[in-house]
Order: sequence, then C-alpha cells, then structure tokens
Amino acid sequence: MGRRFESVRFLLPAALLAFTVPVAPLFSHLPTGTRVAAGSTLIRQVPHLRQKPDFCGEACAAMVLQSLGHRFDQDAVFDQAGLDPLKGRGCTTPELKRALDRIGFETGRVWSYVDPARAAGELERLWKELYQDLVNQVPSIVCMRYDARPGANEHFRLMLGYDAESDEVIYHEPAEREGGYRRMARATFLQLWPLHYRPDRWTVVRLRLQAGSIVSPPLARGPTDADYAQHIRELRRRLPGNDFSYVIQRPFVVIGDESAERVRRRARETIQWAVTRLKQLYFTEDPDQIIDIWLFKNQASYYRHAKALFGQKPSTPFGYYSPAQRALVMNISTGGGTLVHEMVHPFIAANFPDCPAWFNEGLASLYEQCGEVDQAIYGYPNWRLPGLQQAIRAGQLPSFRALCSSSTTEFYQDHRGTNYAQARYLCYYLQEQGKLRDFYHRFRRSAKRDPTGLATLRAVLDQPDLQAFQKNWSRFVMNLKFD
Repeated sequence: MGRRFESVRFLLPAALLAFTVPVAPLFSHLPTGTRVAAGSTLIRQVPHLRQKPDFCGEACAAMVLQSLGHRFDQDAVFDQAGLDPLKGRGCTTPELKRALDRIGFETGRVWSYVDPARAAGELERLWKELYQDLVNQVPSIVCMRYDARPGANEHFRLMLGYDAESDEVIYHEPAEREGGYRRMARATFLQLWPLHYRPDRWTVVRLRLQAGSIVSPPLARGPTDADYAQHIRELRRRLPGNDFSYVIQRPFVVIGDESAERVRRRARETIQWAVTRLKQLYFTEDPDQIIDIWLFKNQASYYRHAKALFGQKPSTPFGYYSPAQRALVMNISTGGGTLVHEMVHPFIAANFPDCPAWFNEGLASLYEQCGEVDQAIYGYPNWRLPGLQQAIRAGQLPSFRALCSSSTTEFYQDHRGTNYAQARYLCYYLQEQGKLRDFYHRFRRSAKRDPTGLATLRAVLDQPDLQAFQKNWSRFVMNLKFD
C-alpha cells in the first residue's frame, strides 16, 4: 500500500520540468468549472500548501478543505488519522483514508488492481473515472511514484484538472514551493500512477475527495500529535548512536542511552509521576513547545554527548535546563532529583512568566528530593540544609526582603549557593504550614502589582513583620535534620 517520499527538498528531473509550467493563465478568463475545449476541465481556487516533511497526503487534503472554507491544516489532517506520533512519519494510504473518512469525505474505492498484460486498457478505464470526478468538481489524491527514476519514492499529489488540447493532467505539487496548478503529460502520469508491489498485479491508489458532512477539528492547544511526529522525525536524524531510545511522555520527549526498558520506566515512574503531581498542585498549562529530556547513563556519556549535541561542556555534573535548546540535559546516574528540579522550570515559564528567580529556583529545588505524601508531591530536607544552617550561624544570610527583591543576575551571582538554599527552605516552610500552594496561586495572580512576592508572603503568613518572621524561620531551619 502506498507510501510517500521522505524529503521535500529535491530537484525535479528535466523530463518532468517540461510539464510543470503554471496552468492558471490558460483558465484565468473562465468561471469555475467551465470547459476550455472539448474534454478540458479544472477545479479552480484551491489554495496551494507546501507540505511539511512526509506530510504530502495531509497537505493535499488540507488544500481541499481550505478551499471549502474549513480551518483544517495538514497537522489537523494528520491528527485525525490516529497514527502513533512515535513512528515519526506521515500517513500511508490506509491511514490517510482513515483520516479522510473521519473528517467527512467519501473516498470511494481506494485500491484498484491492474493486470500488467492489460495495463493500457485498465489504466485508461481508471483514468476515465478520475477524469469524470474532475468534471463533476471532485478532486482526488493519488499515490504515485515521484518520477520515473528506478527506486523513486511514492508520493501523494492532488489532481485538479485536465487540459484536453495538450493532453496534460493538472495538479497541486505539495513538495514544492509555488507548486500550484502544475502540469504533467497524461502519458507520464499513467506511467507513474501504478505501484509495482507485485510483478503480476499493479496497485493503483486514488482517494476521492467528495465532501460529505465535514467535521471541523477542535482548536489545538499546545503541541499536537502532528507536532510530535515531526519532532520525532527530526530527532531520529540527530540521535548520537543506535544505543539511544526515545519515548513520548507529554509534554516531553525522553531520550536515553540506558536500555529501552529503563528509559521507558524513568519516563513513567519519574517524569509522568512528577508532571501529574505538579499539575495537581500548581500548573494548568503545559509548555507550548515540545521539550526534550536527555538522560545520559553516566558522567562520561553526559559530558561527551552534551558537548556534541549542544556545543558546550556542562557547568554542572548533575544536569541543566536550556530554554534556548528546549532541552533538559541530565546525568541520570546522579539520581532523579535534578531531573524533577529542572522539569519545574518549563512549567513555571508556561504558567508564571513573571516569576522572579528566587521563587522559580526555590520551588524547583524543593523537589530535588521528593516523594509522595497524601497523594501529593512532597519535598524533603536535602543536601542544601547543612550549608544553610552554617550561613545562619555565621549571620551571612540576606534578609527576605533582599532575597525576594534580588534581580535574576543578583540571585545567580551567589556562588556559595545560599540564595538557592534560602529560597528552597522558605518554600519548604510554606509547605510544612500547608500554605505553599496558596502562596503560588496568589503570587501568580498578583505578580504585576507585587513583583517580588513580599506582599503576598506577608498576607499568606499573616505576618506583617518579615524581620520577626525570619527569626522564627531561622529557628525552624536550625531544628531540621538531613541524614
């Protein structure tokens, strides 16, 4: 059954270029559907769309749907097919038929079979059926060889007309920019249309686009199945080696060089677990772009592949989040704590874009060591505690006013790590008082008028005197233990 080509960027052979001049001027003076000469016909005013990689059939369908006034694009057509985006490809003929049926087209008999010994007569009969639909203003998607070269890929094209005077078919070419109303000699079309899967029986593929009751797609929010399919297709090209596997764990794609089963288990038991519980407490929106999570099995793999993939050696042995690369890059041998920490950041960006650095890092670092209490994600004391207690004893902590008012640059310039620790254990205190979730949502709503969060902190704590609160908080921290 029909498959299509894998790349959209290549040159047409000279033999075909002769048949690809635009047809629009020939018919420009005619109303829709008028015959030019005996037997000529054209479906006009169908917009041309250039396909995404491997989405030739989807693009053809979207062209017709848009000409009918529907808001479908090629991604929406793909999403109707129910194809697993992890396959990283576009629709084959059965999948495209399923999508078109669900959308509301009457596709008719899709597969016909031709005896090579009687090919001329049988192909002429099938052509007449296609032609009669064109006369009746019904376009067709055909699956055919891209050109006459041996081994040419299969490709979907949208058939829109026929010029009887020159004996040329008229079609939209989804693979090319400016591919609208191209022309091809009918003899060439009939040569390329049959697919030679068996030497004794050729297959001819045509999907009629007779519009029935078209069901418009819902408006998409966030990455769609089509987005993930395109992402996986590109990701496969970038994989450093055959020992890497990948899995979609929305809103992420998880890639790792441990065993495939272990990568799947980490995606399920750490990433899905954390995403579900973080969204229960804080986040309503997923990141608006697909983010990759790279899980490298050990330190050597982490440093080598991070440099090769992203162009720089990591500054931390644990892992980091790069918004520019839309990637979390992890040395997973150090544990999952840094992974959960870094996962918080893209959710903060999507849900709380005005969040200051102190709370962004405080909330994220709270879950560096976490578990589940009463079916909710819960942060435990961790390795940042001893350094924080030492800074409290030495009187080296800034006030909460100074911490919360610090700029992003000022916050990250603290090389001792006490800003991280102070922010984390302020969040830990709020968690222990049952007030962290309330603080997050109130702060997010009021951030325009309270950019530091200090006013919200006073309100949630019912404590107008933050100096007095910091003394109580310091005693609380000094009584904590981390083993």
